[in-house]
Amino acid sequence: MAEQTATRVSRQSRRRITSSPWLLLAPSIVLLALLFGWPLVQGVLSAFSGDSGLTLGHWQRLFADPYFLQALRNTLLLIVVVVPIQLVLALVMALLMQARPRFSGTHFYLWTIPLAVSELAAGLVWLSVFADRGYLNSFLVNLGLSESGVQWLNYDNTLTMFITVVVAELWRATSLVFVIVVAGVQMIPKDYDEAAQVFGASMWQRLWHVTLPLLRPSLQVALILRTILALQAFAVAQALTGRNFPLLVGETYEWYVNLQNPAVASAAALVVLALSLGTSLAYLRAMRQPDATG
Repeated sequence: MAEQTATRVSRQSRRRITSSPWLLLAPSIVLLALLFGWPLVQGVLSAFSGDSGLTLGHWQRLFADPYFLQALRNTLLLIVVVVPIQLVLALVMALLMQARPRFSGTHFYLWTIPLAVSELAAGLVWLSVFADRGYLNSFLVNLGLSESGVQWLNYDNTLTMFITVVVAELWRATSLVFVIVVAGVQMIPKDYDEAAQVFGASMWQRLWHVTLPLLRPSLQVALILRTILALQAFAVAQALTGRNFPLLVGETYEWYVNLQNPAVASAAALVVLALSLGTSLAYLRAMRQPDATG
């Protein structure tokens, strides 16, 4: 009898231990479901439902809009150009911090200042630089490099508009990637690099065969986060170019606020969501650890 009682008590304690993590996670799961799950369901229903039931009319209207294809192209082009440049810049900055130059703490705070600037404020700052009578044109005219300046934000100059958005995004968001990479670099034990130096490895060999493989988790997080945020870029381009250089989130805003069509806006938002999920899965698959391939 005593053995049966002990067995029962042990089973109950195991059940409690097994179920306790789920009890601890339950508030977070409920909060995430309310904040993300319910709006997602509402967005899907709005994008696929009409007056007579299920319909694809909202998607047809979205794809027929010439601004949508331009926004899709511009957004993807922005990701292809900005994210690799930011990753390289952040890696170089992190390696410089690892070398611990003089006033390294001051350098760190200076490089992370853009994190404290909102996206719209950054766009307005760069608007004062690239405007027809902005600081850059004044500088070029004073140096005699241009007679009346360059129309960087003219709707006919798609290339220069793209350059201005790229420059503003590089200034605004490289610090985010930099902070993630710095955290990853600080987690790498110095013994690995010192051992590689003992065996005669050059700086580039140590970077390629020691630092980058150990930085893979941090680089993976930085790529996923920065790509998702680049897909959501809106305020910088809106402040600089308006709708002359459309982006996907800008078109979502246009359909919802100005055109008063939440259903088509939901369809555009689902396109952004699909691209975010697709790129995240691609990064996870491309940068997974070698021992996880099986």
